[in-house]
Amino acid sequence: MAAIYSGIHLKLKSAKTSWEDKIKLAHFAWISHQCFLPNKEQVLLDWVSHALVSYYNKKLELEDEIVEKLWTYLDNILHSRKLQNLLKDGKTINLSFLIAQVINERISESCVQKSHGNVGTVLSCCRGILSTPPLSIIYTAKCELMVNLLSKLSWLACQWLTSEDAVTSQLFDVLQLTFAQYLLIQRQQINPNRVFGQVTSHLFQPCLLLRHLLMARAWTPADDGRVRQHLSREIRNQVEAVLQAGIFQPELLSSYREELLTEREPQEKKKRALKTILMPVNTVLSKLRDASFCEPTLQVIIVANSVPLLYKLFLDSYCKAENHVVCFHMFTRLFGCLRISHLQEMLSPVDWSTELLAVEQLLNLVLSNDIYNVAADRIRHKETQFQFYHKLAEMLVNHSQASIPAWFRCLKALISLNHLIVEPDLDDLVASAWIDAEVSEPRTKKPQETLINAMFQTYTKLRQFPKLFEEVLSVICRPAADELRLPVLSAGLMEKLRECLLELPPNQILDILFLILEKCQTLIIPDVKDDSDMALKLLSVSSVLHTFLFNMKSLDNVTPLPVVLRTQSLLDKMQREVIQPLLDLLKDHWAEENKPGLWLEKVSDSALLLVYTWVELDTLLSINCSKYVSRLAGAAGGVTDCAAESWDFSALLPGVDRQCWKRVVRLSSNFCSASKYCLELLMLQKIKKILMQTSFQTEADLHTLQHAAAFILHSGRSSMSMEESEPWNGNISAINALTYPAAHWYLVVSNLTILVPHLSLKDVEYVADVLLKILSSTKAPGVSADQDSFITAEKVSKALLHSTFLPEIKVLHCAFISRVIQQCSSVLCSATQGVADQPIQQLSADNIPWHEEVLSSCKMVGMVEAQAENNQSKDVAFICWTTMEKIAQHILLLTRAGSTITLEEDQIENFLHLLEIISALKLDSLFPLDHTRCFLLLLSLVANTRANVSCSKLLSLKFLITCFRLLTCLQTGRSVNSIFKVFHASDALEAVVTALFAASKCFADVLTTPDWAEFLQVIQTFLECFLQMIVEKRQSLKLNLEKFTFFLASCKPYADADRGKPWNTAVNQLLLVPLITLCHVLTLYLQQQPEKKQQLTEMLSALLKPTVLQTGTAIQLCLRNLTKDQPLPLAFIPSVTTLLKADLSYMSTGGFMKMEGAQQNPKDPGKYREYSHTELYQKFYTQILRELTSAGGHLQFLHSALQFLTVFCSETDLYPGEETALTVFHAVKNLLAGPGTTVQVIQDLEMQLTELMTQLVESCTTEEFCVIMRLVLQGLEVSNIWKQNPKEVLSAVTLIKLLLSCPLTGEKEKAFWFTSPQIITALVIQTKEACQDQLLIPTIVVPILETVAALLRQGEEILSNPHHVTLAFSILLTVPLDHLKMEEYGSIFLGIHEVLFSILQCHPKVMLKAAPSFLNSFNRLVVSVMHEGRQKGDRGSTDEFGVVLKCAHLVERMYSHIAAKTEEFTVFSVFIVAQYVIELQKVTLHPAVKKHLTEGMYHILDLCIERDIKFLNASLQMGVREVFKELYNDYTHYHKTKKHGEKKYTA
Repeated sequence: MAAIYSGIHLKLKSAKTSWEDKIKLAHFAWISHQCFLPNKEQVLLDWVSHALVSYYNKKLELEDEIVEKLWTYLDNILHSRKLQNLLKDGKTINLSFLIAQVINERISESCVQKSHGNVGTVLSCCRGILSTPPLSIIYTAKCELMVNLLSKLSWLACQWLTSEDAVTSQLFDVLQLTFAQYLLIQRQQINPNRVFGQVTSHLFQPCLLLRHLLMARAWTPADDGRVRQHLSREIRNQVEAVLQAGIFQPELLSSYREELLTEREPQEKKKRALKTILMPVNTVLSKLRDASFCEPTLQVIIVANSVPLLYKLFLDSYCKAENHVVCFHMFTRLFGCLRISHLQEMLSPVDWSTELLAVEQLLNLVLSNDIYNVAADRIRHKETQFQFYHKLAEMLVNHSQASIPAWFRCLKALISLNHLIVEPDLDDLVASAWIDAEVSEPRTKKPQETLINAMFQTYTKLRQFPKLFEEVLSVICRPAADELRLPVLSAGLMEKLRECLLELPPNQILDILFLILEKCQTLIIPDVKDDSDMALKLLSVSSVLHTFLFNMKSLDNVTPLPVVLRTQSLLDKMQREVIQPLLDLLKDHWAEENKPGLWLEKVSDSALLLVYTWVELDTLLSINCSKYVSRLAGAAGGVTDCAAESWDFSALLPGVDRQCWKRVVRLSSNFCSASKYCLELLMLQKIKKILMQTSFQTEADLHTLQHAAAFILHSGRSSMSMEESEPWNGNISAINALTYPAAHWYLVVSNLTILVPHLSLKDVEYVADVLLKILSSTKAPGVSADQDSFITAEKVSKALLHSTFLPEIKVLHCAFISRVIQQCSSVLCSATQGVADQPIQQLSADNIPWHEEVLSSCKMVGMVEAQAENNQSKDVAFICWTTMEKIAQHILLLTRAGSTITLEEDQIENFLHLLEIISALKLDSLFPLDHTRCFLLLLSLVANTRANVSCSKLLSLKFLITCFRLLTCLQTGRSVNSIFKVFHASDALEAVVTALFAASKCFADVLTTPDWAEFLQVIQTFLECFLQMIVEKRQSLKLNLEKFTFFLASCKPYADADRGKPWNTAVNQLLLVPLITLCHVLTLYLQQQPEKKQQLTEMLSALLKPTVLQTGTAIQLCLRNLTKDQPLPLAFIPSVTTLLKADLSYMSTGGFMKMEGAQQNPKDPGKYREYSHTELYQKFYTQILRELTSAGGHLQFLHSALQFLTVFCSETDLYPGEETALTVFHAVKNLLAGPGTTVQVIQDLEMQLTELMTQLVESCTTEEFCVIMRLVLQGLEVSNIWKQNPKEVLSAVTLIKLLLSCPLTGEKEKAFWFTSPQIITALVIQTKEACQDQLLIPTIVVPILETVAALLRQGEEILSNPHHVTLAFSILLTVPLDHLKMEEYGSIFLGIHEVLFSILQCHPKVMLKAAPSFLNSFNRLVVSVMHEGRQKGDRGSTDEFGVVLKCAHLVERMYSHIAAKTEEFTVFSVFIVAQYVIELQKVTLHPAVKKHLTEGMYHILDLCIERDIKFLNASLQMGVREVFKELYNDYTHYHKTKKHGEKKYTA
């Protein structure tokens, strides 16, 4: 051993041994257990440290490769498990301080060389040292080394972040660890000045740069995800912690106060200056301004980003009421670091944005920390703060940056501080931030509206709104900087203004309105002629006036008379001094209509906007306020009756004659702008006024109404054909040539109920035409995110189409349907030439009066004319119905002849779009004529068109599916009987089925797609509705169904089968659909017939018999090519099920009549029970049982198979051979135990399994039921779990649950409940075994809980032994509630809750003794939901939190149920409350979860008496007691008071 020791030691020290060998030897010595060396680990660590230190101190010359290997060797030692175990065992191992210096130098060297490749091992060594407390003392004992290391690592990280290299996590892991270690040391320092000096000298600049780069880096996929998502956030937080703990220490407050406060006497300042060496503010700011630590452009950004951070940290440390002045002066000093504080050069928009963001954050910090006290600043500090903020506001206003959102937010913050700050520059602020600001981007518009809203709110509260709007009007009247002014009030501002106007006194609003009129009269109107700028100002002011008048609070009968008189005076002045001069101006220039200038257009817009406003307001006030004298009514009263037919506004506006008004209207109609829109509004106002007349309307009135309605409609006719348009924001003054179409269409559509009764048929057809054109347009204008609330013609049209009142406008509804049919005809014409004789063409014929039926029902005619109108409408109706009867026969002839039109893909898409429009109409409310036309249109599309062979098959299917869906909708309409006026029901069915057979040849490629299955389902739904209608309405029931059955028997597929031709698979399936549907409908109505209606029953039976025979024959023909071992086609199982139902139904009603060739049933002599297709049923039964076990998760097959078995098992005569219900039970049991059967599959099949099990239990004997129970108990044997066969257990548990859903009676019921104790005991054992395996919890434990809950509910008065019930608590206490996925947690929680609820509600006698066990089980739920519902940084997904909320709601419900059982739980109420508050003290609950739990706990507190409350206050620990007091106070305040209030009114 001595030889080994001396050999290794000498070789490591020997100069003759090569360094390669030394490293190998050292490595061997470290890992080998055979090498014995005293204090070996320390020796080897010292050797490698000494070698590295000697090399870097130039005492040793080594190759770079050897040095790298020495670092690797050191790294291996530091990260070895051996070293960790030795240190854990208490062995002392030291590391030289010199190695720390070497590591720092190597990191610094890497920064200088800008190479990251050779520093990885050094960083790993550093991490190993810092993460091992006994070794990290080399840094923690010498704070300078730690500061130096942190500084070098920060610089290295900054260098890495600015490079294009991918960021890896190694450096940032070490950096985070170093920050954590330094923060621990920093807190232990006792000299604050020393810490301040270290941070400012070595860490301040690299930390700020690092923080900025971490936030600003454009991360790439190559960067490490941990750095981006986790480490970067952690390091930024650590940077802030280091800066706050180093620069803004509590001990340094006096130094900051000394330096920042300048109000002290000079003598006192001088004395203190001698004592105070530290100047913290100057030191920090000089480091911040120092541009040497990075590029100048980057330094500017870092300063802007760091100033708010430093101020936040300063406030976090020192912000108290007595320090607010110090905080303000710190604000000014930090603000001085920004370039914006001394604008000596022009800043770029990017620089402005950066600086303004910093200012915004500083001002928000001042606001949130309440630094600025207006009164204290004025009284004690000579408005120092006010003067500073005012200068800042002045600078912001003078250097407008309306394109930058932060600029608006800064001004809003200043207004929030004190509105007087901006008031001296209010006019410039209004101009630069509102009136003249060109703001179009949503990100800028929102802060602008927030600023203006702040001004509105402020001046509203101060009751100085007129002052604000005086400035607004003065700005509007200034010369415009740009000819195209933006609207003064956007939609958002109008909404805010409306809120403010409702709060203002009426006299203040009237002051503003008089001011507006004065500005118009004195400053604008005199100079508006030939001046576009003045005209634009006039429109802006008119818009403001209109907005105020339309949004102010209306006058009513309680309004003071002076206010009414002032309003009256206002309207008089408005008409006399503003409206009249403008109309005179328009009258004088009406001849310029061919070459109008911009000024004339804007004057026209303003004049008519004000006229409309005046008329509307006068009418409104005359209705609402009896004190108001209407000028309009007075003027109208002077008009003679003969003037009614030329009723216009010349008679209502004093000083305006009829000729003048005509010229104004003629001139304004040339502009697609606000003036034309206002003319339409005025005409609409005229219509409303005439309709409001109480006296009977004369012919002249009706003529005027028609003229006005036509004027409104035709006014925008030329504009509606424009291809280009833009969304309209709802502001009248914003209407231009591009937004006018949307505004006009909105006006027309929103007033259709008023307009349509007075429009001619051609005008109604025009409206329908425009509506369809807009809906069919594929070039809808793009609407940006900020224009979602804007109005477009497309939005208006879609709203009308989907509205409930379109069907009420019968004429328009009818005209629109006609236009859709005409459009379909146009699409058909584009498919081929010479289609004039096609049914669709005939349905859209112009020479047929399709609308007369509707028009005649809507016309207002006298008694004498009524008879003539009635006779004429009968003739017209006869023509229409005769035409449609011919069309129906034509469709049938074309279908029988196989004559179709071929459609291309684009035509099919056009048809689909039109069908989508039809589907949006209310098809159940059509007139008989329209109903029949739509039916014939859809029938013709199905029967007389075909898709081209080259078309997409799925698109063709979609087309047919849509047609059949609409045909089905028509069957529910009120006019459904009208179809049978034009053809027999059997003819319609024949046309549909014939067309389907012809079309099916093209669909061979898509038979396995979901679209084909949907197609079959849609056809079946249509046929079912149609056949049900035939039966319900008794539409020649026997004749139609016999004809249809005969047609199906003689159709082409049967003929092909008789000749031995192979059947097309699609035709097979399509042929079965009508047959099966007919069977289903006849069976359904046969079962519903009462015994009294023997004749109808016999007729339905007679129809059902051939249908059953024919359907069975068809199915057998379809299956004739099926081999013995080939699985059953899935599509045929539901068909056979329906056939079997029909056969059974027929046998139950008409089965006493002997069928041809039938033999007497030996089991039941006297009845003939030979079914029509017994072999077919048994074949399906046998094969389904064979395929059932292997079906796994094939849900569609299982649904169909179980439904068939349910019907089959209802008749025991059908079982083949010796088979019984037990055979089926075995198959179901094996299915549930199969490998593909999961809990989810069982849940999906629950209804079908329950129905089948009910049928089996009903049809089996008592002996067979006992066998079933024995099989179930075998499945519950615990050996199944031991044999790794949990599916057998799941099968047994599911079967018990299914049996509990079956109605058990007599001996079967006794047999089941006799075995229930064994079942409960077995379930307890199974739960204990299953809970040992995490994977079995969701698959076994959850079903067991559900079954136990059902068992306890069903056994409410049967389980007499309390012990059997209390066994359930063993299950509840075994089931784990932690370390579960959220979905599993929710299921288990619900299961436990249901078991507890079943015991509580159904077994009250057990609860008297088992209350403690119950509460223990329930308390587990409470604790778990409190654990899951605690507040977390990462809340998780919404779905997961939803599960927790549901669980909390269940706990609340259980608390209320417990409180209702006062007898059992009064004694335990204190225990329940104590458990709750003890757990509540440990966690902070999410508010939504806490709300549920608290509400539940209030019900328990209702049980507590005063003595209980005292006991809780005395016995709970201190922290818990505070939680209870808070809970009880809330209970007293919110719940108890309310409860006693309710009791007061309770009998």
